[in-house]
Amino acid sequence: MTTIALLGAGGKMGCRCTDNLKKSDYGVRHVEISPGGIAALAARGIAPVPIEEAVPGADAVILAVPDVAIGKVSHQIAPLLRPGALVIVLDAAAPYAGELPDRTDIGYFVTHPCHPPVFNDETDPEARRDFFGGIKARQHIVCALMQGPEEAYVLGEQIARTIFAPVMRAHRCTMEQIAILEPALSETVAATCVTVIREAMEEAIRRGVPREAARDFLLGHIHIELALVFEELTTARFSDGAMKAIEEAKAVLFQPDWKKVFEPEEIRKSVRKITAAARA
Repeated sequence: MTTIALLGAGGKMGCRCTDNLKKSDYGVRHVEISPGGIAALAARGIAPVPIEEAVPGADAVILAVPDVAIGKVSHQIAPLLRPGALVIVLDAAAPYAGELPDRTDIGYFVTHPCHPPVFNDETDPEARRDFFGGIKARQHIVCALMQGPEEAYVLGEQIARTIFAPVMRAHRCTMEQIAILEPALSETVAATCVTVIREAMEEAIRRGVPREAARDFLLGHIHIELALVFEELTTARFSDGAMKAIEEAKAVLFQPDWKKVFEPEEIRKSVRKITAAARA
């Protein structure tokens, strides 16, 4: 039986992992130190064990802890890890920033959920409201083997499919590619644009549009605009007027060199700021 040490087992992400691992055949040792996390595990009938008992001998260690703690915790467990053990990190920031300890005899695997897609065929009402995934809604995931043999990747993907279940596709990427996906693509660009869209809705409301009308109108239009831009809908296109408005608005809303956020140095700067902000 594969043995997993789950660190941060009672936290927000940890509880999702805990619930899905309970349905698996893995042997799981739960580690949690916060009172709230311990209470969350107790509600699931689970008693945590000390990290000194959980990590030694484990085949894999999942770091379901905040970004700010990954560097500290990974160095704390490094002397306890058996050779050949696999450390699984659930976010790319700390690994990309070089915060993991230098041990060449263990594996490092990074994985992150894509979250349930906007366009899906979920029919279960609970699945449709599972926006993060890992409960009812199906989602894709990304995976990268930072170091270790190929069998380490196989084990890492198997565990990732379990903790993020139900999973459709598991995309194998490099560490650098995952850093492009997050923070550059999903946070620096997408989250910023979505935030500006919300601010634009509030501005329309401030100018007199009823709130419900503004929200209903905007979300309906976003839905069809996403379908057009991402080619879910191929039998229609933006009107000539809309295309003209898009062309002119880009020059107002975006800097000409905005794509520089994908340059490696810009991504490194972003990751450093994220980890520094977490520590602060």
